[in-house]
Amino acid sequence: RPLRPGQLFEHVDGFNELVLRVQPNEAVYLKTIAKTPGLNTATELAELDLTYKSRFNVASLPDAYERLLLDVLRGDHNPFVRNDELEVAWRIFTPALHALEQQRVKPLMYAFGSRGPESADRMAAAHGFKFDGAYKWQPPASELPPAKPNAAAAGAGARL
Repeated sequence: RPLRPGQLFEHVDGFNELVLRVQPNEAVYLKTIAKTPGLNTATELAELDLTYKSRFNVASLPDAYERLLLDVLRGDHNPFVRNDELEVAWRIFTPALHALEQQRVKPLMYAFGSRGPESADRMAAAHGFKFDGAYKWQPPASELPPAKPNAAAAGAGARL
Protein backbone atom coordinates (compact mmCIF):
# COMPACT_ATOMS: atom_id res chain seq x y z
CA ARG A 1 0.00 0.00 0.00
CA PRO A 2 1.26 3.52 -0.65
CA LEU A 3 2.54 5.63 2.23
CA ARG A 4 0.10 8.18 3.61
CA PRO A 5 1.13 11.85 3.89
CA GLY A 6 3.45 12.17 6.89
CA GLN A 7 4.06 8.42 7.13
CA LEU A 8 7.80 7.78 7.07
CA PHE A 9 7.93 3.99 7.41
CA GLU A 10 5.76 1.30 5.81
CA HIS A 11 5.43 -0.73 9.01
CA VAL A 12 4.56 2.20 11.31
CA ASP A 13 1.10 3.74 11.47
CA GLY A 14 1.97 6.67 13.74
CA PHE A 15 2.58 10.27 12.76
CA ASN A 16 4.97 12.95 13.86
CA GLU A 17 2.97 15.67 15.62
CA LEU A 18 3.78 19.02 17.14
CA VAL A 19 1.48 19.52 20.13
CA LEU A 20 0.85 22.90 21.72
CA ARG A 21 -1.02 22.50 24.98
CA VAL A 22 -2.34 25.82 26.24
CA GLN A 23 -4.01 25.57 29.63
CA PRO A 24 -3.84 24.02 32.10
CA ASN A 25 -0.34 22.52 32.24
CA GLU A 26 1.16 24.49 29.37
CA ALA A 27 3.52 22.48 27.21
CA VAL A 28 5.04 22.16 23.77
CA TYR A 29 6.08 18.70 22.70
CA LEU A 30 6.95 16.90 19.52
CA LYS A 31 5.69 13.36 19.17
CA THR A 32 7.97 11.65 16.72
CA ILE A 33 8.52 8.20 15.30
CA ALA A 34 12.14 7.42 16.17
CA LYS A 35 14.35 4.47 15.34
CA THR A 36 15.33 2.61 18.47
CA PRO A 37 19.06 2.39 19.23
CA GLY A 38 20.96 -0.59 17.93
CA LEU A 39 21.30 -2.51 14.69
CA ASN A 40 17.61 -3.30 14.30
CA THR A 41 15.06 -1.30 12.33
CA ALA A 42 12.46 -1.05 15.06
CA THR A 43 10.73 2.26 15.65
CA GLU A 44 9.07 3.74 18.70
CA LEU A 45 6.93 6.80 19.44
CA ALA A 46 9.09 9.26 21.39
CA GLU A 47 8.71 12.83 22.62
CA LEU A 48 10.77 15.96 22.76
CA ASP A 49 8.99 17.57 25.68
CA LEU A 50 8.92 21.12 27.00
CA THR A 51 6.40 21.04 29.83
CA TYR A 52 6.65 24.46 31.44
CA LYS A 53 6.10 23.37 35.05
CA SER A 54 8.92 20.84 34.90
CA ARG A 55 11.32 22.98 32.83
CA PHE A 56 10.96 26.37 34.49
CA ASN A 57 11.30 26.77 38.24
CA VAL A 58 8.21 28.91 38.90
CA ALA A 59 5.55 28.48 41.56
CA SER A 60 2.74 29.21 39.12
CA LEU A 61 2.29 30.41 35.59
CA PRO A 62 -0.04 33.37 34.97
CA ASP A 63 -3.21 32.50 33.10
CA ALA A 64 -4.14 34.21 29.83
CA TYR A 65 -6.20 36.98 31.42
CA GLU A 66 -3.48 37.81 33.94
CA ARG A 67 -1.01 38.23 31.10
CA LEU A 68 -3.53 40.29 29.12
CA LEU A 69 -4.18 42.60 32.07
CA LEU A 70 -0.45 43.04 32.54
CA ASP A 71 -0.17 44.04 28.86
CA VAL A 72 -2.94 46.61 29.42
CA LEU A 73 -1.13 48.07 32.43
CA ARG A 74 2.12 48.24 30.44
CA GLY A 75 0.38 49.92 27.50
CA ASP A 76 1.24 47.08 25.10
CA HIS A 77 -1.26 47.14 22.22
CA ASN A 78 0.13 44.09 20.40
CA PRO A 79 -2.29 41.49 21.84
CA PHE A 80 -5.28 43.61 20.81
CA VAL A 81 -7.07 44.00 17.51
CA ARG A 82 -6.90 47.33 15.67
CA ASN A 83 -10.17 49.05 14.63
CA ASP A 84 -9.67 48.40 10.91
CA GLU A 85 -8.87 44.74 11.59
CA LEU A 86 -12.01 44.40 13.71
CA GLU A 87 -14.19 45.95 11.00
CA VAL A 88 -12.87 43.51 8.39
CA ALA A 89 -13.43 40.59 10.76
CA TRP A 90 -17.05 41.63 11.29
CA ARG A 91 -17.52 42.08 7.54
CA ILE A 92 -16.30 38.50 6.99
CA PHE A 93 -18.04 36.75 9.88
CA THR A 94 -21.37 38.59 10.13
CA PRO A 95 -22.82 36.93 6.99
CA ALA A 96 -21.62 33.52 8.22
CA LEU A 97 -23.16 34.10 11.65
CA HIS A 98 -26.46 35.20 10.06
CA ALA A 99 -26.48 32.08 7.86
CA LEU A 100 -25.86 29.83 10.88
CA GLU A 101 -28.70 31.54 12.75
CA GLN A 102 -31.16 31.41 9.84
CA GLN A 103 -30.39 27.77 9.04
CA ARG A 104 -30.52 26.89 12.76
CA VAL A 105 -27.27 24.94 12.57
CA LYS A 106 -26.81 22.97 15.76
CA PRO A 107 -23.28 22.64 17.18
CA LEU A 108 -21.83 19.15 17.37
CA MET A 109 -21.92 17.99 20.98
CA TYR A 110 -19.13 16.01 22.60
CA ALA A 111 -18.07 15.06 26.11
CA PHE A 112 -16.01 17.54 28.12
CA GLY A 113 -12.33 16.55 28.09
CA SER A 114 -12.75 14.31 25.05
CA ARG A 115 -10.96 14.63 21.71
CA GLY A 116 -14.02 16.33 20.22
CA PRO A 117 -16.91 15.15 18.07
CA GLU A 118 -16.56 11.76 16.37
CA SER A 119 -17.26 13.43 13.03
CA ALA A 120 -13.89 15.24 13.37
CA ASP A 121 -12.12 11.86 13.49
CA ARG A 122 -14.11 10.71 10.43
CA MET A 123 -13.14 13.88 8.56
CA ALA A 124 -9.47 13.40 9.49
CA ALA A 125 -9.64 9.74 8.42
CA ALA A 126 -11.01 10.81 5.04
CA HIS A 127 -7.75 12.78 4.60
CA GLY A 128 -5.47 9.89 5.59
CA PHE A 129 -5.08 10.50 9.33
CA LYS A 130 -5.93 7.57 11.58
CA PHE A 131 -6.18 8.03 15.34
CA ASP A 132 -5.67 4.67 16.99
CA GLY A 133 -5.76 5.86 20.59
CA ALA A 134 -2.50 4.07 21.37
CA TYR A 135 -0.59 7.22 22.33
CA LYS A 136 -1.00 8.43 25.91
CA TRP A 137 0.97 11.49 27.01
CA GLN A 138 3.04 10.83 30.11
CA PRO A 139 4.17 13.73 32.25
CA PRO A 140 7.94 14.06 32.68
CA ALA A 141 9.42 12.27 35.69
CA SER A 142 9.86 15.61 37.48
CA GLU A 143 6.05 16.06 37.50
CA LEU A 144 5.23 12.58 38.79
CA PRO A 145 4.64 12.10 42.52
CA PRO A 146 7.58 10.43 44.29
CA ALA A 147 7.43 6.65 44.17
CA LYS A 148 6.64 4.87 47.41
CA PRO A 149 9.59 2.63 48.25
CA ASN A 150 8.79 -1.00 48.85
CA ALA A 151 10.40 -2.94 51.67
CA ALA A 152 13.05 -4.61 49.47
CA ALA A 153 14.13 -1.32 47.90
CA ALA A 154 14.25 0.41 51.29
CA GLY A 155 16.48 -2.33 52.70
CA ALA A 156 18.80 -2.24 49.69
CA GLY A 157 19.17 1.52 49.96
CA ALA A 158 20.05 1.32 53.64
CA ARG A 159 23.16 -0.78 52.92
CA LEU A 160 24.89 1.86 50.80
